[in-house]
Amino acid sequence: MLRKFKITVNGTEYLVEMEEIGAPQVASVPQPTAPVPAANPEPVVEPTAPAAPVQTSAATADAMTAPMPGTILKILVNPGESVQENQPLMILEAMKMENEIVAGKSGVVAGIHVSTGDMVNPGDALITIN
Repeated sequence: MLRKFKITVNGTEYLVEMEEIGAPQVASVPQPTAPVPAANPEPVVEPTAPAAPVQTSAATADAMTAPMPGTILKILVNPGESVQENQPLMILEAMKMENEIVAGKSGVVAGIHVSTGDMVNPGDALITIN
C-alpha cells in the first residue's frame, strides 16, 4: 500500500510516496473479565516503646558466634580444655553440609553455650575461649 507524505525541507516542499512493506504489529491486551476489588487501606500501626536492649554477660560478649544458620551436630571439646588456634571445636550442619567451627585463638574453653541438636542463627554465641 502506497502512502503519500508532504515534507518541507529548508522551505522547499516535497511530495513523497512510500510503500509499507510490513503490516503494523499491534499487541492486544486482554481485558479483565471480573471487576478488580478496591485496594484495602493500609492498617495504621501504633508506635510502641522500643524493646529493652538485651543484656549480654561477659562470658557471651567474647564468645565465638555462629557464622550461618544451622544445627549443632557434634561438640568436640569440653569446658576447661586447652585448645589451639584453628583446632576444630564443633560441627555445624548447614544446608546439608557439615562445617567445622574452629578456634579463632589459642586458650582454654571457658564455656559452651550450645548443645548437640540446637538450632543456631548467625551471631548466636557458640563457645567462649579465654
